[in-house]
Amino acid sequence: MKNFYIGNKKLGKNQKCFVVAEISASHNKNLKHTLKLVRHVKKCGADAIKLQTYTADTITLKSNKNDFLIKKNSPWSSFKNLWNLYNKAALPWKWQKIIFREAKKINLSFFSSPFDESAVDFLERIGSQAYKIASPEINHIPLIKKVAKTKKPIIISTGLASKNEISNAVKVIRREKNNKIIILKCTSAYPSEYSDLNLKMINTFTKDFKTLVGFSDHTVGSLPASIAVSMGSCMIEKHIKLGSSKENVDNFFSSDVNEFKKMVDQIRSTERILGKKTYKIPKNSKKSLDGKRSIYAVRDIKKDEIFTKLNIKVIRPTYGISPIYFEKILGKKAKKKIALGSRIKLEYFN
Repeated sequence: MKNFYIGNKKLGKNQKCFVVAEISASHNKNLKHTLKLVRHVKKCGADAIKLQTYTADTITLKSNKNDFLIKKNSPWSSFKNLWNLYNKAALPWKWQKIIFREAKKINLSFFSSPFDESAVDFLERIGSQAYKIASPEINHIPLIKKVAKTKKPIIISTGLASKNEISNAVKVIRREKNNKIIILKCTSAYPSEYSDLNLKMINTFTKDFKTLVGFSDHTVGSLPASIAVSMGSCMIEKHIKLGSSKENVDNFFSSDVNEFKKMVDQIRSTERILGKKTYKIPKNSKKSLDGKRSIYAVRDIKKDEIFTKLNIKVIRPTYGISPIYFEKILGKKAKKKIALGSRIKLEYFN
């Protein structure tokens, strides 16, 4: 497990959570709209944009055979078959370099999910800063191996993965001497129900695979992302959209820019709440230190009088000596006269 960069943003232990806006199908087949969305991502406070790089033909066949038909209970059933859906959702490749350029101009990191080897070649040419392996590609070993050879950071989504499949993917990447790996806890349901998230797996992934771990959030709302951060997630990925549009096939579970900004703000608040591992008392708390107890004279005490529980007491405030000395003082003689209400000092009995 190690820290590394995506663009100029450092990911890993003791780093701010890396927030990724997944553009997915929110391009609406409109470049101007997409570039506007990228600029809104920056305003939301996110760290990066992510695209998806495929065509209908690189991901499926144009076929109406039963295997390629979309089930009637699917939210995408109106597209009839997979080819129609992916053809609608695919972001034109010729726009992706322009989108990356816009992201770079406004200091956003940028990368994509390739869905076949030709997409990796293309993304290398246009300078993708990292790669994500989408959940359905977890067993696409030729793709994973090709991505690993780039030596760039690799994010592995696990929504459809068994433990063995995750382990195998990590081994393939490490065999290529690439250890820049993030495993994303993911639930591949759109939208996801809270009861299916199982965010305790964030700690399990960290232990089992010795990688950085994040969360790909398909829920409605921002609470799960904040909880994931509190459990050690170094990355949060969530779909974003610019308003509502029937053109966007992911519209029904994507966050609009206002919702996304709220999520980022809550993540940053969560990080401030979590703070650091330290015993140091915060500056703002130090003014309450005088509320601690110390030892005071509760009667006038004569010189050579014996200290007892009747003439000294552990009380507030804190300006006398610490209560840890109370048992040591009892039975000793006072070296000087001490007035009621006076702080007891070490030189009064040592």
